[in-house]
Amino acid sequence: MALVTTSAADYRAALPVGGRLLGLDLGSKTIGTALCDAGWHFASPAILIRRTKFTADKAALAKLIGEQRVVGLVIGLPLHLDGSESPRAQSTRAFARLVTEFGPVLLWDERLSTVAVERAMIAQDMSRAKRAERIDSLAAAHILQAAIDALAAVSPR
Repeated sequence: MALVTTSAADYRAALPVGGRLLGLDLGSKTIGTALCDAGWHFASPAILIRRTKFTADKAALAKLIGEQRVVGLVIGLPLHLDGSESPRAQSTRAFARLVTEFGPVLLWDERLSTVAVERAMIAQDMSRAKRAERIDSLAAAHILQAAIDALAAVSPR
């Protein structure tokens, strides 16, 4: 089984040098996705996966991972503001264990990521409908960007 960790250093050690990373914001109805460049500089929102059954969700992820040559995943870990795990954290950890065949998984603190993204969209005067349509993938990009910034701070192997 591949690595599932909350440590940027352990995750970096498990990754090949370079390669795209996939960020995920797991919701009950959708999975927001984001991709970064192979040099781990910039995260951008990608597709929104409408959740159905796990096998279909996993197939959609496999297709994206194959098309984009992803080498690792960063999944937002829902924590309470005090840092303790929310009830959704357990299901996020279970999901992470089920997708390790795609590469190492970094569970990244997603506290306030959706709030930050929503505030930015409101500041851009984006309509409520457009915000609802884009928030999950933008939150995934926010999570992924924070993780790749942390990876840059970790000394290379």
